Amino acid sequence: MRRLLLALPFALLPLAVAHAHDEHDHDHDHDHGTLAAHEHGVAKLNVVLDGNTLELELDSPAMNIVGFEHAATSDADKAKVAAARKQLEQPLALFNLAQAAGCKEDQQALESPLFGDAAEGDKHEHGHQHADINAHYQLACSNPGKLTQVDLAPLFKAFAQTQKINVQLIGPNGQKGLEATAAKAVVAF
Repeated sequence: MRRLLLALPFALLPLAVAHAHDEHDHDHDHDHGTLAAHEHGVAKLNVVLDGNTLELELDSPAMNIVGFEHAATSDADKAKVAAARKQLEQPLALFNLAQAAGCKEDQQALESPLFGDAAEGDKHEHGHQHADINAHYQLACSNPGKLTQVDLAPLFKAFAQTQKINVQLIGPNGQKGLEATAAKAVVAF
């Protein structure tokens, strides 16, 4: 699944550079090896349609998904993490795709320090924890020609603290980068 998505950041690097001057983030110069800025309220989504395969890669600060970034120690926090993970495990409920495209989930991978599958998030110089949630989905579409757009409204509704999603698309009509919000949640190929 990652073969397509690994090429995406390099293919769209000029778009990222063009938008970088508009972005304010709090990812200072650290030697953590991170490539992406961590900005609350903002998520990133890579969408690749290659033949019958649709790949979606969502990268979001945990704050947008569960409302915090620290390790879940209280029962309430653990419940929030479990509920968010359950939602993330249902990509067809988060990404509204044309029924006629016949897309079915093939593979998925969810990763986050909050899920207990990573050592720690990045530590900010002031001691604040920065945890991200990454979701990778591969869907098989029986009629990909009918897939002309992805509606992100269910994603914005499920995770209301997400204010903006920077989307990078690669599809039959080429590649493009755009910004989605709850008010402008439909992205077209």
